[in-house]
Amino acid sequence: MTATLIVRDLHLTRGNRAILKGVNLDARAGEMVALMGRSGSGKTTILRVIAGLDTPDSGQVTVGKAGMVFQFHHLFEHLSALDNVTLAPRHVHGVATAEAQRCARGLLDQLGVGHRAGALPRELSGGEAQRVAIARALAVDPPLLLLDEPTASLDPARKNDLGDALRALAASGRALVMASHDDDFVRQHATRVVVLADGIVVEQGEPRTVLDHPQHAATRELLQMERTRHGVQ
Repeated sequence: MTATLIVRDLHLTRGNRAILKGVNLDARAGEMVALMGRSGSGKTTILRVIAGLDTPDSGQVTVGKAGMVFQFHHLFEHLSALDNVTLAPRHVHGVATAEAQRCARGLLDQLGVGHRAGALPRELSGGEAQRVAIARALAVDPPLLLLDEPTASLDPARKNDLGDALRALAASGRALVMASHDDDFVRQHATRVVVLADGIVVEQGEPRTVLDHPQHAATRELLQMERTRHGVQ
């Protein structure tokens, strides 16, 4: 199967610091790939390069169209949930208002927030805002969805709901790539985990195999930090 995303030998430097040092990454339709690593390992930078928000020094990214969901949503505060979702189809892609609204309502319904179509961002819970942001990213029908720390503001019940929604999106034929610190969420919902350290991929594979039986010292250190952070010895 042809990969939806192909990243080859990606390098990026900021100032004196090399952020990415030759990253290779693939993602195929139906996959939910989780990027894990300590803060500063390059997870979010990879997403930003794929989305075209950062320019690498060298390397190649092959992707058709990607939608990105930022960690803090970045919904337009003066627009309703529905208008946030219809904005790009109407004003960038020239879709008629009625058709854009029809598609937007379908996405919001699919993600379980159709009843909040008229709400402003400040009236939404964190989980609702996350789902509206996902609907907005999907409104232009990208084959690849990028998510930066999608569970950061969610309680456990909402995390499971989000995981189910993301798996349904992958099953519908999209590729998903997310940056995450949440090893429990990755174990339960991702199809593959890619561990980064110091700007390179050090380990990857099926999440339970990699996270329960890590082979690289950086993976073991990351998991120990997460256990410490959650008060687990």
